[in-house]
Amino acid sequence: MKIGIIGGTGDIGEGMALRFSPRYDVIVGSRKEAKAIATCDLCRETLHEQGLECSLLGATNQRTVDESDVIVLAIPFEYVAPILKALTGFEDKIVISPVNPIKRATYFYHAPPPEGSAAMMIAGMLPSSATVCAAFNNIAAGRWKVLGEELDYSVAVCCDDGDVKQTVMDLVNAVSSLRAYDAGPLAAASIVESVTPLLLNIARFNRMRDVGIKFV
Repeated sequence: MKIGIIGGTGDIGEGMALRFSPRYDVIVGSRKEAKAIATCDLCRETLHEQGLECSLLGATNQRTVDESDVIVLAIPFEYVAPILKALTGFEDKIVISPVNPIKRATYFYHAPPPEGSAAMMIAGMLPSSATVCAAFNNIAAGRWKVLGEELDYSVAVCCDDGDVKQTVMDLVNAVSSLRAYDAGPLAAASIVESVTPLLLNIARFNRMRDVGIKFV
């Protein structure tokens, strides 16, 4: 299974590349191919220092879509629409959305689009044969790249296709100590996305770092 990461040169995307590539073939996508290649070189060096082999390829966002089976949209909400409008070839692909529509005033708050969630908006923008799953929404960005620490969060997964949902849950469970949980259909993604500003507020107002969720 080839996993493509759109926005693979950002902190979350790079962290996902580090965590996924020892187990899967990973394509790191960027608008600028050279930037994606540089990120892969850095990830390779980091993993080799840990004694880990990996499979990484830097490419344009379009090539990432074309050559991947599973595509992760590791991009901020405000960039989702312009990036997706510039890309084609999502037919029959699995698309994972860890995207959270958040705004900030004196605190962080959920600011969903008219569709109700980022995941539902993304599903409406893609071909009907593409299957969107919401996953990885509530993982602290700073933890992805710290390979010396286990990711011990619970991950809620929302999807309308049972088989695809299981595929994504298996992917979640293959990363560090993450544990996937079935959180219902894609329409429930708004609930999952709205948890992230809560976590950010708890971290900010209580002087905590890397706040996450764990179901026990």
